[in-house]
Amino acid sequence: MKLKTDFLIIGSGISGLFLAINISNLIPDRKILLITKERLHDSSTFHAQGGIACAWNSSDNFKKHIRDTLVAGDGLCNENIVSKIITQAPERLQDLIDLGVEFTRNGNGEYDLGQEGGHSERRILHVNDQTGQSVEKVLINHVKALKNIEIKKFWCAVNLYAKNFKCYGAYVLDQESEEIHTITAKATVLATGGAGKIYLYTTNPDVASGDGIAMAYRAGATISNMEFYQFHPTCLYHPYAKSFLITEAMRGEGAILRNLNGENFIEKYHPLKELAPRDVVSRAIDAELKKSGDDYVLLDIASYKDPGFIRSHFPGIYENCLKFNINITKDPIPVVPAAHYCCGGVVAGINGTTDVKNLYVIGESACTGLHGANRLASNSLLEGLVTAYECAHYLVEEIPELKTKAIPEWEPGNAVPSTEAVIISQNWDEIRMAMQNFVGIVRSDMRLKRALKRLNIYSEEIDDYYR
Repeated sequence: MKLKTDFLIIGSGISGLFLAINISNLIPDRKILLITKERLHDSSTFHAQGGIACAWNSSDNFKKHIRDTLVAGDGLCNENIVSKIITQAPERLQDLIDLGVEFTRNGNGEYDLGQEGGHSERRILHVNDQTGQSVEKVLINHVKALKNIEIKKFWCAVNLYAKNFKCYGAYVLDQESEEIHTITAKATVLATGGAGKIYLYTTNPDVASGDGIAMAYRAGATISNMEFYQFHPTCLYHPYAKSFLITEAMRGEGAILRNLNGENFIEKYHPLKELAPRDVVSRAIDAELKKSGDDYVLLDIASYKDPGFIRSHFPGIYENCLKFNINITKDPIPVVPAAHYCCGGVVAGINGTTDVKNLYVIGESACTGLHGANRLASNSLLEGLVTAYECAHYLVEEIPELKTKAIPEWEPGNAVPSTEAVIISQNWDEIRMAMQNFVGIVRSDMRLKRALKRLNIYSEEIDDYYR
């Protein structure tokens, strides 16, 4: 089937949804097609717990937030981009509030600002420990109500159609009909998130497999800083707890990390202890585990906060941990570091522009220069909002100049239905294991050489399978 649209948005996290809403509000007579490879809420946004960073109260200011971001990024941030994104935070947060997101308030009726690692002030606006879920639901409801936005679920982008550094649309697999659709668009926007599923342990949902970044690379876009994959220090360790994050806000409220001997080890690694930047805490836990041979460490909030406080501030974590017979009001939580956020990606401006004309990349898929070598906690949803807003306004100005071009039908070649899917699933498991062990939190020349050798073998095997 051939389709034609003004704007093709691939991805349904905060950046894709917020972009669609902004374009629709600015030019309601233009056609927008938003596709997602699973359900609308299957995104990293939905799983985000902590919140959105913003210099909101009188004791805080943009300079402090900018400084904290630069320190976390270890000297590799683009200071101009950092300033532009941080200073937009209050406006974009107000946009969410106007759309209906109800951030948690304290007993005085003021917003309850959370404290997270790397932040010098309390500045995290949140909806208890379910911020992403709340934001995602509000945005989905608004997108569904806008008449010029067509939504397609279970449509997986297979490849972009680009020639001579110009993008004209995409080939998309309808996973229900198993048909490849050809979509022509004046502008194609990738809001496809990160690639955490290439690691054995990750906080990301299954959809975060790096598809968008790979497609952009094949189209000719520049990729940068992919080596800077952030590992979140505290992912729940349990054989049946799939990708469940324990928010950094818990450490902001006093939770302590201990090894299995009960020792608070983190103070040996950084003066900020549990509130050090994520990369520091993750490396500290990794070092302790390698030294002890244990599989996990413990995060203890029960010894420092009363049960009522824990249940009211962390209801999502409380309920989920109970499913695994862990009562966080009484028991410490077993945790391990896990792949969490792609600090690199497709090189893009704050408005999503790339080296490929008519191809735009926003949110986690993009490398704008905000995060540098390590993302500051709760800056990710903020970046998604700002880049979506800037991209929408840029596209509205550019739309008179944007032209469509017919693209050829998908050529399936000699492809036939798989009869040996176990081979590919085995390769996936091997890739994840190799990435976890050799390209994880701590790397060495020997490990990286081993990873490269292994990945080249897997690549050849997969190519042979599909020939």
